[in-house]
Amino acid sequence: MDGEQLRQVAAARAGTLPGAELSYPFGPEWDVWKVGGKVFLLQTALRGEPLTTVKADPADGQMLCEALPEISPGYHMNKKHWITVRSGRSIDAELVEDLVTDSYLLVVERLPKAKRPVDPTTFGKHDE
Repeated sequence: MDGEQLRQVAAARAGTLPGAELSYPFGPEWDVWKVGGKVFLLQTALRGEPLTTVKADPADGQMLCEALPEISPGYHMNKKHWITVRSGRSIDAELVEDLVTDSYLLVVERLPKAKRPVDPTTFGKHDE
């Protein structure tokens, strides 16, 4: 997946999540997606390379950083709780969508119950 596809897939997924809002608090070069006023997705370019940064469970983030060369600790973020995804062969749309959704749910579960747009324990789970 190339960088522009990565950016588009992540933004498209974020746009479908309940209560998600796009803002530009750091200027026009940063797309910042929030839920309940809290950031769950950041997108920018570094020296022309698109970067997508999401919140991740620390153990999952470490595993992803070790397993995939396109994923590294979060650019300009807490390296334990955020990861940055770059374009490359190991990155596909399903992975990007899952990372954005997981980031969103990590943020939602920390919101006061009254501010949660969804129940993070059941969102996206279907009866089989």
